[in-house]
Amino acid sequence: MKGRQTTVTILMADDDDEDGMLVREALAESQLPIELYIVRNGEELLDYLYNRGQYTDIKIAPRPGLILLDLNMPKKHGLEVLKDIKTDPYLRRIPVVVLTTSGAEEDIYHTYDLGANSFIIKPVTFTSLVEVITAIGKYWFEIVELPVDAVGVRNELQPNQSSSS
Repeated sequence: MKGRQTTVTILMADDDDEDGMLVREALAESQLPIELYIVRNGEELLDYLYNRGQYTDIKIAPRPGLILLDLNMPKKHGLEVLKDIKTDPYLRRIPVVVLTTSGAEEDIYHTYDLGANSFIIKPVTFTSLVEVITAIGKYWFEIVELPVDAVGVRNELQPNQSSSS
């Protein structure tokens, strides 16, 4: 967050409540100025990103600076959502880190082919999860330079409100 004093939003898409709780606790342990929002499936993730349905108010659905994406979700698979995000000019600059239990080589290749920024297999211990979440936060918000519109500031591109994919 080079020189930035503001809190950055991470949007996590994962249908496992326990994983969401653990990531929230890991973020608290990391002491990074990050606010975590969690959605439970791929369709809800797209609703959040396009400010549709229950997410029309940007105060409850601020533009994320990073998306943590599980692959195996109901309603819309993570790979489908990743494709939607990375082919949309309004969304494609938001970094997407796939955080999943899958270690399948085909999933790894497919996520990178679709434009994922990173692929991480979920750690099995809380200590390891804190280390991973801290590293993710520091890397994406302290080390790399991101475009302004990828860290929470809306640009002139508007979301495709009519998009249903």
